[in-house]
Amino acid sequence: KVTSILPIDKETKKTVETLMLVTKNGTAKKVSAEGFKDVRRSGLIAIKLDDGDELQNVLPISKGDDVMLVTSMGQSIRFKETDIREMGRGAAGVRAMKLGKGDFIVGVGKIPKGENSISILTLGSNGLGKKTNIKEYKVQKRGGSGIKTAKVTAKTGTLIVGAIVKDENEIIAVSQKGQVIRVTLDSIPTSGRQTQGVTVMKLRTGDNIASITFL
Repeated sequence: KVTSILPIDKETKKTVETLMLVTKNGTAKKVSAEGFKDVRRSGLIAIKLDDGDELQNVLPISKGDDVMLVTSMGQSIRFKETDIREMGRGAAGVRAMKLGKGDFIVGVGKIPKGENSISILTLGSNGLGKKTNIKEYKVQKRGGSGIKTAKVTAKTGTLIVGAIVKDENEIIAVSQKGQVIRVTLDSIPTSGRQTQGVTVMKLRTGDNIASITFL
């Protein structure tokens, strides 16, 4: 029987007090982790979703953090966690990012207060990727369309990864046809937001990146 799912933040090793839930269509809500302490066998409602939407990610959030969202078409937005008030579990949330037609959230991450040494890793479905220093992303108000984080073209394919990286030393990328590559983050160059990146994984014709994991 599940009685508690209060998470531990892997960075601080402390029990998480607040969670940020972000959906594929750009809705977000902040909720107290205490609300998930006692879980029934049938589960608990964490967020009310609109038709066609789905939960993309859940972040442990601390006071003073910023939240970063990245979309499949190369847009991004950075906003303060205080832009979203704490809500009950049954609430639907508020708009965190305005998306273009056919666009959706592919990456969600947090930027701890005062942190300037991390980067945003973006990777397109055709294997091109790059890192961009977090200093290039200004803090905006939640709900806007954001700024460009990567140049998305037919060559790059749409983004499948938009992740904040710092301590991870390597990534493993897997293609839809089962090809695997393991590379160090140091081997992926840092470049500006408006660039498309370099080849991280060379793919066969008709193949695409399926997913990546960090080591």
